[in-house]
Amino acid sequence: MAAIERIRIVGAGAMGRGIAQVAATAGYQVEVTDSDPRAVTAALDFIATMVRRSVDRGRCTGEEAAAILARLCPGVSPTAPADDVDLVIEAVVEDLAVKQSILAELEIATPTAILASNTSSLSIGVLATALGDPGRLVGLHFFNPVPLMRLVEIVPGLRTRPELVDTARSVVERIGHTGIVVRDTPGFLVNHVGRALPTEALTLLSEQAAAPADIDRIVRDVLGLRMGPFELLDLTGLDVSHPVMETVFAGFYNDPRLRPSPLAAARTTAGLLGRKTGEGFYRYDGGERESIAEPEFVADPAAIPVYVHEHPEFAATLRSAGASVLESPSPAAVSLVFPVGEPAYRLAVRAGLAPSRTLGVDPLSVTGKRLVVAVPVTADPVATAPALAVLAAPAALTLTADGPAPVAQRILATMVNLACAIAESGIATPADIDRGAQLGLGYPQGPLDYGDSVGAALITRILDGIHAYTGDPRYRANGWLRTHADLGLSLRARETRPTDLMRNRGSHAPA
Repeated sequence: MAAIERIRIVGAGAMGRGIAQVAATAGYQVEVTDSDPRAVTAALDFIATMVRRSVDRGRCTGEEAAAILARLCPGVSPTAPADDVDLVIEAVVEDLAVKQSILAELEIATPTAILASNTSSLSIGVLATALGDPGRLVGLHFFNPVPLMRLVEIVPGLRTRPELVDTARSVVERIGHTGIVVRDTPGFLVNHVGRALPTEALTLLSEQAAAPADIDRIVRDVLGLRMGPFELLDLTGLDVSHPVMETVFAGFYNDPRLRPSPLAAARTTAGLLGRKTGEGFYRYDGGERESIAEPEFVADPAAIPVYVHEHPEFAATLRSAGASVLESPSPAAVSLVFPVGEPAYRLAVRAGLAPSRTLGVDPLSVTGKRLVVAVPVTADPVATAPALAVLAAPAALTLTADGPAPVAQRILATMVNLACAIAESGIATPADIDRGAQLGLGYPQGPLDYGDSVGAALITRILDGIHAYTGDPRYRANGWLRTHADLGLSLRARETRPTDLMRNRGSHAPA
């Protein structure tokens, strides 16, 4: 494994200066370069400000700060000849031709250096075609802001020399970040696994299942994510997020699991990009998101008798809140059903209940702080509305339209299913898939771990039900998911492969 001491950063923008800062902090000699010398000066000034701020906050001493800044220097030019540079990290504009041109020059100018590209979307293998020796290039995808986002995707191309991966991992670990090795595929890992949440949320919005604020509330309060999908899209900006959706979708030859939404395309064209333009799925005033008040439901446990179909735990919850819960259906009561992977109206019909007097409750929501109620198209508004006062007694209430499955189930199942597809294709290990989602997307737990917490069998049941109802291949259950569900295995469990037997073919069990 090559020893790395001196690093050249090519590109002094937000990413380049962030990489330079963490590398110098870790003890590397760092040369900052850019085609515009003014950008280098601005970058070094910015890093100096950040380092001094660390001193003010007690994160490092004045002596340590001085040592960090002493390890930084401006370079003559991005492609200046040098035989003492061990690693070059290219962090220029995300343009294939520009990156290839610079990498080709760097190959000659820095003959002993490992070449790395901080690309978020371009294939390392394609970038390497510009080199005489494509084995010298590896992907190092940092996330912005680099000092805070402690994840790096290490991406070997098809021709990258294996030892470069080990060297890259050691560099990443030395700067205090977590490195995950990812196959050279569209979107790598984080931008790939992160497509499930926004695309399913946009699909729900296009079906008028619920408003953006309600979908965000469900994702936060039922699924436990820190931000809802529409909050996240507004924060990132549709001008950034939508092209990523299109790129990953096209890169996987229009896999329905990754299908973008026409709604996002239309809103991008209209300039409704999010916080940066003052309006997206929410409105913004001075960068602050508008507050959308929730509908008020006055709790009245005695408003109407209810019948709870096959959910004794929830029946007990309502009784403890003072509700009148009947043991059998009644024409004077509202029936509550708990659909899994199907519309509430279908479950009502199958149970012999009157769809006009039935509401659906997402079973994923019954133990949390928000209860999600699906309203069948056949529900009698006058007859069923009093039940909302009963349901508002134990928790906050969100109403959605009935659909192929409840909102939280659809979002969770698509997130887990896509993560399983990534595991099956070997793009990353199950552990790294979860780690990447947590560190790169801010998920409180990885999608595979989340699938384990509710059960692979339940996720498969949800997907099979939606697929059967809609016929949409977007919801076909992945083989990894189905196999692990059938066998009762953790979704994070590694599958035995033929190569495992080949490695052990010389061993024999004792007689």
